Amino acid sequence: MARILLGVSGGIAAYKAIEVARLATRAGHGVRVLMTEAATRFVGSATFEGIVGAPVLIDEFDRDPARGAFPGDPPVAHDPISHLALVDRADAMLVAPASANTIAKLAAGVCDSMLTTSFLAYAGPRLLAPAMNERMYEAEATKANLQTLRARGVRVIEPETGPLASRGEYGTGRLPAAARLLAEIEATLPAASGPWDGLEVVVTAGGTREAIDPVRFIGNRSSGRMGVALAGAAARRGASVTLIAANVSLATPPGIARIDVTSAAELAEATGRAFEGCHLLLMAAAVADFRPLAPEQAKLVRGDSERLSLELEATEDVLAGLAGRRRQGQTLVGFAAEHGGDVIARARGKLERKGLDAIVVNDVSDATIGFESFENEVTVVEPDAVHAVPRGDKDEVAERILDRIGELRRSASASASAG
Repeated sequence: MARILLGVSGGIAAYKAIEVARLATRAGHGVRVLMTEAATRFVGSATFEGIVGAPVLIDEFDRDPARGAFPGDPPVAHDPISHLALVDRADAMLVAPASANTIAKLAAGVCDSMLTTSFLAYAGPRLLAPAMNERMYEAEATKANLQTLRARGVRVIEPETGPLASRGEYGTGRLPAAARLLAEIEATLPAASGPWDGLEVVVTAGGTREAIDPVRFIGNRSSGRMGVALAGAAARRGASVTLIAANVSLATPPGIARIDVTSAAELAEATGRAFEGCHLLLMAAAVADFRPLAPEQAKLVRGDSERLSLELEATEDVLAGLAGRRRQGQTLVGFAAEHGGDVIARARGKLERKGLDAIVVNDVSDATIGFESFENEVTVVEPDAVHAVPRGDKDEVAERILDRIGELRRSASASASAG
């Protein structure tokens, strides 16, 4: 696996870098961590050392007890210059979070810490994940500094929009989830084998929109975040992934083919085409059950009427239709957002009615999970079992869902071989 150099600068999002180090280590990568002095005010170096199994360096004159070695590597015989030894061995370098101050130093070539010195000396793939308050991110100085770094070949991972550290603030400047950051690093590395190599996966995400007139539509609140997380998790396992995105504004994870659609009919057509050659379908999109029978060709004008009646017709049940023409070896997984009551019983009814291998259900009566949120909590309902996935970041939940689906596919393959 790869040797990853992780730089952590000062910011409240520094705690997320711990998860980056953990996920990368769990994936088999060797990780070394460089911190700025300001970063140690938010998280201790001992935390990173415990996770990656190697010393953390902070000051540009710090002596490296590991002599430039990454976990799993033998140290060199002599006592090298720390920052040069580390960058000589690294396969990629990520700075996350990258504060406005650190970004300015990197753009100017300032070398006042082990992080900034190593960044300047490193000739391999360099990635930068800005994280800060929106006003600092949108400042002209920050924009200019990021443009300078992009022009030098640095890959800038755009921050997300959402709740920020300052209480009550919402905007752009949020550090992406650890799983996405790791995926961005891995996308710069030579292709490696994964457990899902050769698997063709189709993921639908987002929510369809059914036109009332050229301006208005019937839709839902799905952001597509869960589906995008599933697509990214499948790609990280080595699968060839097609993402069919219904009105999704989120960035596409690295290495994924994307098809954008708007309506249920468009989603049905695109999914039907992709389904023919796939091994696994994850139907995470929220597909409208009904659409206007006769959409207006021009914008409706209110006029003197205080009421408007719409006649609706049912849309095609895309997933049930695909289940009816599945071939041997295909796995179909549905997703259901339920609202209170016995959500498991309703999910099991859909599972049986549609002929699926599993259905992932969440209760969106809890406003802190599900639609438009960054976290989720789901249950994977199978014909003979129920598996709870505890609350977590949607990228983490996606990994747990795919763990379970992998078990399902292995069990089905073993049964087929035995038969």
